[in-house]
Amino acid sequence: MNKFNLFDLTGKIALVTGASRGIGEQIAKLLAQSGAHVIVSSRKVEGCQTVVDDIIADGGSAQAIPCHIGEMDQIESIFSLIKEQHGKLDILVNNAAANPYFGHVLDTDLGAFQKTVDVNIRGYFFMSVIGAKLMKENNGGAIVNVASINGVIPGDFQGIYSITKAAVISMTKTFAKECAQFNIRVNALLPGGTDTKFASTLVNNPKILEQMLHHVPMKRIAQPEEMAGTVLYLVSNASSYTTGTAINVDGGYLIG
Repeated sequence: MNKFNLFDLTGKIALVTGASRGIGEQIAKLLAQSGAHVIVSSRKVEGCQTVVDDIIADGGSAQAIPCHIGEMDQIESIFSLIKEQHGKLDILVNNAAANPYFGHVLDTDLGAFQKTVDVNIRGYFFMSVIGAKLMKENNGGAIVNVASINGVIPGDFQGIYSITKAAVISMTKTFAKECAQFNIRVNALLPGGTDTKFASTLVNNPKILEQMLHHVPMKRIAQPEEMAGTVLYLVSNASSYTTGTAINVDGGYLIG
């Protein structure tokens, strides 16, 4: 690693979940551009491989490993594979998320509740547990949890999703506090409204978009690539004394 470049990730092994598109794809590409070998992960390997092909074509290093973080056996499998193939993990970006229900909180059914909790809380939790154990073996690492501004101010008709993202913010602080002794830093990214397929229900609805932008001083939604730079900062030596933080990247929504 170039000690004069605080953002150099040469020699680092990074795992990014939910990386087949949107914010995760842009994070994976930027980490690769910064020198990391990136494991691109999502539920379906085809989308991951497309991102890997783009990274390699750009001169980077990457591989595709599918993983549904709502399934414990798949979580255990991906980390076993990483340990077998690379012997270490330096960076974990928990980005995969579920938001299957859009509607009044009183109408939330058990299936939507369970799916959202299984991915956004249980998935992030055990990805962090097993990932941090592997980092501990290699004297440290960095974890970034992609939460949401909805974890601070609940989104309209996004009750259970907002609740799980609030839990992710709390989870981030817990892991940061208890894993600092192992030289593992844990931080969170809180995206605002972003133009992704995941958020299409919101950004493609003119009425909802207008209401959202009313609270955004910058008067626009973000592009996925605008989230990646903050993650690069949080996993690099540039943030070597930063842990337990939740950084808002929201165009000023939370102050608007």
